[in-house]
Amino acid sequence: MSDKKLTTIQLTKSAVQELKNIRKYPRETYNETILNLIKTAKESKNRKQYDEFLHTIQQAKMKELWDNDEDEAWEHA
Repeated sequence: MSDKKLTTIQLTKSAVQELKNIRKYPRETYNETILNLIKTAKESKNRKQYDEFLHTIQQAKMKELWDNDEDEAWEHA
């Protein structure tokens, strides 16, 4: 890690404690923990975008299935 540029950040003691609570193994560095959080956040964002995409493309088919004359006739029978 000596060849990488490093920075100093300030965290509250409660944030440090939360990082300690979520690390995967006891000797995991804060840097590794934070990178894992970033990865998880990106995956979650991508999954949400995929879910929104599926919802959008399914809307037309659902409208076709539910908004039709046959169903309307049954509702008024």
